[in-house]
Amino acid sequence: MTARAKFLFDADFGPVKDTVPPRITPEQHQAAITAAESRGYQRGMAAAEAQARTEAERRTAAAYERIANVLAGLAGEMKAIEGRLEAEAVNVAVAVASRLAGAMLAREPLAEISALATECFNAFLAAPHVVVRVNNALYDAARQRLDEIARGRGFEGRLVVLGEAEIALGDCRIEWADGGVIRDSAAVAAAIDDLVGRYVAARRTA
Repeated sequence: MTARAKFLFDADFGPVKDTVPPRITPEQHQAAITAAESRGYQRGMAAAEAQARTEAERRTAAAYERIANVLAGLAGEMKAIEGRLEAEAVNVAVAVASRLAGAMLAREPLAEISALATECFNAFLAAPHVVVRVNNALYDAARQRLDEIARGRGFEGRLVVLGEAEIALGDCRIEWADGGVIRDSAAVAAAIDDLVGRYVAARRTA
């Protein structure tokens, strides 16, 4: 008869051995706590600094954007102000020029007539006759001055000076056989006012 085999176990059923847990001194324990706290503090500070930088960058970007918007608005306002100032300057210049022209005309009413007549005599020396119409108040002075200009330029034709009440002081009409010229200060002033008005309106619109 075959003998039965005994049960074999890997477990050790011997006496239980006492396990001694690792021990650290109070100083080591406190040092470990301090190191952990230091690491936590450093991590917290790093996170806070990163958050602060992010917030500062966001605020800086927002501030730059606000400044850019303000500058853009100021630029538009400056252009509008420049347009208004330029328009006002043009109006003032025209007003001053009109006053100066009026003062010069009152002081030397024959100046423009003499200048225009001089150009005409230079261009039409061979004309058989020239008629110059001026205001009645300037007839005597104009006849003498224009006769001097005609002789000085070598004009050998017939010069006729006429005084007419409807011609404004300082204006004149110079006529020859096949043409003529007119100095009409009112028409010139109206044309200037129209051009200035259009320019100022365009600048204000722009």
